[in-house]
Amino acid sequence: MAFEDKYKEFEQYLTSGEPGVEERARNWSMAIGLQDVDRLKPSEFLLEQAKANIEGKISSEEVSKRLEEYYSQKSVREKAEADGTFEADRVADRINLLLAERAFTFSPMELSRIHGFLFKGVLPDAGQFRTYNITKNQWILDGGTISYGSAGALSELLNYDFGEEKKFDYGTVSSAEAISHIGRFISGIWQIHAFGEGNTRTTAVFLINYLRSFGFDVNNESFEKHSWFFRNALVRSQYENIPKGIHRTFEPMERFMNFAVFGIPADLRNRTLHIRWNEPLRQNGVSNETKRQNDVLETPLSFSERLSLKEMAVIRLIASDSKISIASITDKTGLSRRTVDRIIAALKDKSILVREGAKNNATWIINFS
Repeated sequence: MAFEDKYKEFEQYLTSGEPGVEERARNWSMAIGLQDVDRLKPSEFLLEQAKANIEGKISSEEVSKRLEEYYSQKSVREKAEADGTFEADRVADRINLLLAERAFTFSPMELSRIHGFLFKGVLPDAGQFRTYNITKNQWILDGGTISYGSAGALSELLNYDFGEEKKFDYGTVSSAEAISHIGRFISGIWQIHAFGEGNTRTTAVFLINYLRSFGFDVNNESFEKHSWFFRNALVRSQYENIPKGIHRTFEPMERFMNFAVFGIPADLRNRTLHIRWNEPLRQNGVSNETKRQNDVLETPLSFSERLSLKEMAVIRLIASDSKISIASITDKTGLSRRTVDRIIAALKDKSILVREGAKNNATWIINFS
């Protein structure tokens, strides 16, 4: 059976409704999808182990153990190292472990921890900041490169950006403004490019866990199917060529972030990020495609701008399950029961949320107008 067929085989678990199954399927789909950042695909062996883990037949730790045994065979490992499946398998497995553990610390050291965990035994400098300057040719820039952080100043650059982010008061902004701000922070961290290789996958895992620390769950489809768009959006957010009339733009990154967090429909085709995309159709510096994209985003964003981060986290859960219990909301957001009760009362006062039906079989109704 082909890789794509085996992969689609366990996508059914994303809507199973069984306790634990959906979360494991979501973590695996993101872990595997993120390998596309470097155009890598895990082996069919890993997919079989992932499926067994999703079904609850084996633990995540058992998956790792089986991979170790599988790759202890010299002939298997040599072939897998040659075609990239060894790296894809090991890193996907470890991303799944990190996403499942729900442990997170907001610091530059966390970036190093993530990189070291993901790439131990895969890259020679796992967990270490690079000691050399880099350039990377990007096809969306017609072979051009952005400017990455100087190797001699990586710690200082990261400490500054993290320090500025800690000063930001998320309690004073709407959900949409918060997501926009987080996207810009992550773009800056990615541009510093602390690691020579594996930087984007490390940044993505950090971003997912950072969003979760605010109570947001990330749409698995974003990184499952659009991790290459995520990478290219980061590139466009940091590229400037004034003589050619090309300026850095955060719009693609916000497009991705709003899809990942709020589920807002978005055009996530990579070709829309090329610096010459739709060039003949440009009018007054704005392409028809960009205008259409902004039109798509306008209505949902106007809704989310009215809500706080915690309110949007609650709404997101209710939107995915109209019969979700308050106890489940409390568990999944990490908020106290008292806080959830207060948020729900506020949403009802704003006429955004209504609960209909008998107490034990009630349905949440969201007014998106």
